[in-house]
Amino acid sequence: MQFPLIGKVRRPLVWLLAGLAAAAVVAGSVGFGVWRSRQSAYDVEAFTTAAAIEPLTVRVAASGTVRPVQTVNLSPENAGVLEELFVEQGDRVQPGQVIARMKSRDTAAQVSQNQAAVAEAEAALAELRQGSRPDEITQAEATVEANRAQVRDAQARLDLATSDLARRQQLFDRGAVAATDLDTAAREQRSAQAALEQAQARVTESQRRVDDLRSGPRQEAIAQAEARLAQARAQLDGAQIRQDETLIRAPFGGIITQKFATEGAFVTPTTSASELSSATSTAIVALAEDLEVLAEVPEADIALIEPGQTVEVVADAFPDQTFAGRVKLVAPEAIERQSVTLFQVQIELIDGKDILRSNMNVNVNFVGDQLADALVVPTVAVVTQAGESGVLVPGDDRDIVFQPVTLGPQVGDQIQIVDGIEEGDRVFVDLPPGKSLENITVRQQQ
Repeated sequence: MQFPLIGKVRRPLVWLLAGLAAAAVVAGSVGFGVWRSRQSAYDVEAFTTAAAIEPLTVRVAASGTVRPVQTVNLSPENAGVLEELFVEQGDRVQPGQVIARMKSRDTAAQVSQNQAAVAEAEAALAELRQGSRPDEITQAEATVEANRAQVRDAQARLDLATSDLARRQQLFDRGAVAATDLDTAAREQRSAQAALEQAQARVTESQRRVDDLRSGPRQEAIAQAEARLAQARAQLDGAQIRQDETLIRAPFGGIITQKFATEGAFVTPTTSASELSSATSTAIVALAEDLEVLAEVPEADIALIEPGQTVEVVADAFPDQTFAGRVKLVAPEAIERQSVTLFQVQIELIDGKDILRSNMNVNVNFVGDQLADALVVPTVAVVTQAGESGVLVPGDDRDIVFQPVTLGPQVGDQIQIVDGIEEGDRVFVDLPPGKSLENITVRQQQ
């Protein structure tokens, strides 16, 4: 082991190591400078766009569902057997159209019977109002004369019987005839007297009949005939109502969306009148009137919605078609879904009703005011820093600066900037290589 040799080379080794370290520091400094230069050397215009003044039509986007304007489950007035069903699912019906008929045994016969009673009462009243015919008066006068002749005959019979009774009384007083003969004569006299009185009564009655025919019907008789006719008609109306209750009619025009019963089924009036989902087997069919869209708009946008406003409707099933609509009603009360406050908006469909179907999902755009000179930037240029909206703009030494802005309405891929930047200011729509929102230093520009 030669320690002197190690000792001799020790100092030059230290200087060598020191020289290498210095060279490394110089090389590192040069490399970092080159790297920094490469990182900062990007084309600003390639990653930014200029804020521009453009006309902007305000649109509020929302989602919704196609639904019937009105729906009802049809059932009979009274429980019974469904005898005939005249429609199928998907059929379009008119208001008042007969949908089905319930089985009934006696309603038709009752209607016919009451119709005959009405006809009879009408004829009797018409006869009274028409008055007497000349031949009726002549016939009545002839009856009076015939009755008077009977009175004369009865009077002659009475006179004869009275005379015979007086003669027999004299003979009986002298003892010439028996008491039985006197009794027989008395009975004959009484019978003749009764016959005369009856004949006189017939003359009086027939004469009254002639007088009535000559003077016309009494108002009391006409009133009674009118009352009988009214009663007959009321009974007919009741029978017809009972018969009509066996017919199930459409209360409004629309489409048969569901069929719940078939011919021969026993159905009852117990059913829902609004919601299809609550229909029971006792309903016959479900009827829906027309179509509309029910959209749900966030609370922040509801101030931009008003009745009569134009709406563009696009269905998921027909993404290439845009249907026209109009705001019909904005709900006065909000609803909450997943902690989000929304307002329901009813939209009248102007077209597309023959294509769209109930429960289809749609996207809607409420077309608002036209802004002639709106300062706009792409929506991708807007970022959020500490809960504040803003855009990223170029700063000094190619730095990136967060600029707070006041946002206006968003339309498609553009958004209005109300305050914060001016026309021509460039905003980042993409970050250069090596830059990100996490590793850049953001300062708020005053």
